Amino acid sequence: MMTLMEAIDARHSVRAYQDKPVEEEIRRQLEAFTEECNRESGLHIFIRWDDPEGFDSRMAHYGRFRNVRNYIVLSGKETDDFDYICGYWGEKVVLFAQQLGLNTCWAALTFNRKKVRELIPDGETMCMAISLGYGVTQGVPHRNRSVREVTENAPDEAWFAAGVEAALKAPTAMNQQKFLFSLNDGEPFARVKGRGACRTVDLGIAAYHFEAGSGRKVRH
Repeated sequence: MMTLMEAIDARHSVRAYQDKPVEEEIRRQLEAFTEECNRESGLHIFIRWDDPEGFDSRMAHYGRFRNVRNYIVLSGKETDDFDYICGYWGEKVVLFAQQLGLNTCWAALTFNRKKVRELIPDGETMCMAISLGYGVTQGVPHRNRSVREVTENAPDEAWFAAGVEAALKAPTAMNQQKFLFSLNDGEPFARVKGRGACRTVDLGIAAYHFEAGSGRKVRH
C-alpha cells in the first residue's frame, strides 16, 4: 500500500473508468475509513457502489465522465464551516482510496444532482460527489501556480515549503488554486484568495494536503 505522500503524488482527476467492480475487501477498508472520518468530523460521507445513475445525466456527460458506477457523497448538517470541512475530510477519503489503488474526481455540478439529492436524509445538506473506481488511465498532473502566488509571510522553513508543495498538488475547481498560506504567530494559516466557485471546499482540500506535507496543523 502506498504512503499518504505517494498518494498525493499519484492522485490525478480521472473521469473515465473501467468496467471492473471494486473488490469486496477494498470496499470494506474504504467504508471503514469513511465511517471513522464521519465520527471525527460529524459529517455524513457515504459511498454508493454499483449505482450508475449518480453520474448518468447531461451534466455528467458534459463533464466528460464515463462509466462511473461508484461515487462518494459528501453531506451533513450545515454549519458555518460546512464547505471547508467537506473539502478537508472528503480529501482524506479520496487519498485513502488512492492508497487502495482507486481513482477519483471531485464533481460540484457535473453529476446527477437530482438523483443524488434523493439519497440525502432530511435535515442534511449535500455538498459534492466524487466519482470512484478503476480509471481507464491514471490521469495527468495539473498546472500549478507558483509558490509565491499562494503564500504570504512565508518563513524560510523546510516544513512550510513541503506543506505548500503538497497543497499545490491538491485538486481545485477548474484548477483555480484560490488559496493562500501564511505563518501567523508561529502557526500556519490558510485562507481563500480572490473569487471563484467552490473556493472554500478547495481551501479545505488544500489545507489537508498542507498538513500531510508539513506535519503541522493549519488554522483557517
